[in-house]
Amino acid sequence: MQFKHPEILYALFLLLIPIFIHLFQLRRFQKVDFTNVAFLKKVTIQTRKSSQLKKWLTLLMRLLALACIIIAFAQPFTASKTALNTKKETVVYIDNSFSMQAKGAKGPMLERALQDLFDKTGGTEKLSWFTNNSERKNASPQDFKNEVLSIQYSQSQLTPSQVLLKARQLFSDEKDAAKRLVYLSDFQQKEAFPEIPNNLIVDAVQLKAVKASNISIDSAYIASKNASTTQLKVQVSRSGNETSEVPISLFNKEKLIAKTALDISGNTTGNVTFDIDNSEEFIGKLEINEANLPFDNTLFFSINKPGKIKVLAINEADGNFLQRLFEKEEFQFTQQTFKTLNYNEIPDQNFIVLNELKEIPASLATALKSFSDEGGSVLVIPSTEVDLNSYNNFLLTMSLGTLSAETVQEKKIAKITFSHPLFKDVFEKEVANFQYPKVNSFYNISTNTAPAIGFEDNKPFLLQKNKTYLFTAAINKENSNFQNSPLVVPTIYNMALQSLPLPRLYYTIGQQNSIAVPVKLGPDEILTIKDSTEQFIPLQQTKANYVLMTTTEEPDKAGNYQIVKKNEFLENISYNYSRDESELHYLNPENWEGAEVYKTVDDLFDSLADASAINSFWKWFAIFALLFLLFEMLILKFYK
Repeated sequence: MQFKHPEILYALFLLLIPIFIHLFQLRRFQKVDFTNVAFLKKVTIQTRKSSQLKKWLTLLMRLLALACIIIAFAQPFTASKTALNTKKETVVYIDNSFSMQAKGAKGPMLERALQDLFDKTGGTEKLSWFTNNSERKNASPQDFKNEVLSIQYSQSQLTPSQVLLKARQLFSDEKDAAKRLVYLSDFQQKEAFPEIPNNLIVDAVQLKAVKASNISIDSAYIASKNASTTQLKVQVSRSGNETSEVPISLFNKEKLIAKTALDISGNTTGNVTFDIDNSEEFIGKLEINEANLPFDNTLFFSINKPGKIKVLAINEADGNFLQRLFEKEEFQFTQQTFKTLNYNEIPDQNFIVLNELKEIPASLATALKSFSDEGGSVLVIPSTEVDLNSYNNFLLTMSLGTLSAETVQEKKIAKITFSHPLFKDVFEKEVANFQYPKVNSFYNISTNTAPAIGFEDNKPFLLQKNKTYLFTAAINKENSNFQNSPLVVPTIYNMALQSLPLPRLYYTIGQQNSIAVPVKLGPDEILTIKDSTEQFIPLQQTKANYVLMTTTEEPDKAGNYQIVKKNEFLENISYNYSRDESELHYLNPENWEGAEVYKTVDDLFDSLADASAINSFWKWFAIFALLFLLFEMLILKFYK
């Protein structure tokens, strides 16, 4: 127990006064002569005992009454250490990620939690709060209530360590302040719980869905394509125990094209295929009906009229293998001999292959350097007999290193960097029993660039710097069997694809997306991405014959969009939310050492009210004082 005015307790020394009066009173009994002395002695003893007991009871009542009055004026109370700390800071994290759309006992978890926060928030203390995509510092309770119900879902989700880091930025630097973080989330599994700092109180409210099940459209891709039809394959994923058939609808704009049902009761994933007519562009939407988590029920995609990547091969060796590689619909392939090369055609290309030139003259090196600086991609395949000076002058300008004299030695091409961008999604797993090709001679190279493909002794066979590639050996059939290897197709084919990334079916919001738009812009012209309600200007770089756009957080809403130059339509583009939150796996905050865990927002506020309460007892002591005075009066009047 503590006292608001402890100095008043010194008045308890006043209790000595009635004690002294009682002990040292001067009143004495008078002797009166009377007959029958024995009888009178007995009466005198009984009277004195009764009188002494009455006086002691009266004294006790007075002492207790006076003590209660003094203590009441000192104002006793009880409170926790947190309640007594006058410097308090509260930061609230509200997880507004898509997984919070799941249905709780009283509706969608986020909406119910926001309503509870609105109802329970009060007082005068300012608080800071943040979500996955917004923040407010030192907001009044009324401002918080005005804004909390307007919080919308976000496609991003902070990890526990990111939440603690963000909260620290919103707390002040005062060391003696009581700092409390209210962590409101479903705690979807992202990473392990971090250690909580000593000066931080974490109150974790885990909101739980009634059923942990979800069905989502996971992805879509083109399985095959011919002159008239594109075959679209759609993958649907299941999380939890949902077993019913899933109806899937395909729309072109708002027109229903096809509808089918998919049964995935025995598996976690299932596939369905749609055939799409190639006669026109397709602004697509795939849709399922699943009530628990609606954000992943729709997948948008676009199929534009195909553009072509321009590939130029400059040959001094047989270029038939290149022609076989690039005789596809997405490429416009031309080849010229080195002697008949038209330099004016170089700036209009996207990918140029130097096919075993014996030298790279300064004029060609200058043209290729300018082409590369404008975003073009170059592949250098050396001859078995090269002019090292001309090659090295060009390679140095491209920051690839320098070649040394040719080494005649058979060597296997045995090291593949599976994480290299050229081989992304090429191999389902790292292959150990691959039938490795070989070379009969090669060039050593001095370089700081890690190889994409290496020889068995880890020396580089293929290098990449920016958008320039270099083989360190000739790959003609006399020197190597690389042309007949399965590795040649994904390697050189992907070089060409990455020289001008063709529009994908869709892009994911929150990831860094690069989109190459084959258009030339005039001065002060820019590209804009828009839909029917909003538009934004993405980050963009103007190249020689295309514009490279980069998007990350924008747009913030999934859908089909258009790329336009002023009012001129260029092509369609689609964006979807990441499917990371479709997996309903959760952490258990009970395992978070140092955190206080609550089941609901109501439980949290009840606990906070108890922790902040100051229990005052002065009224009780005033009542006891009156009772003791009443007891004294009753003793004086009725006690005989």
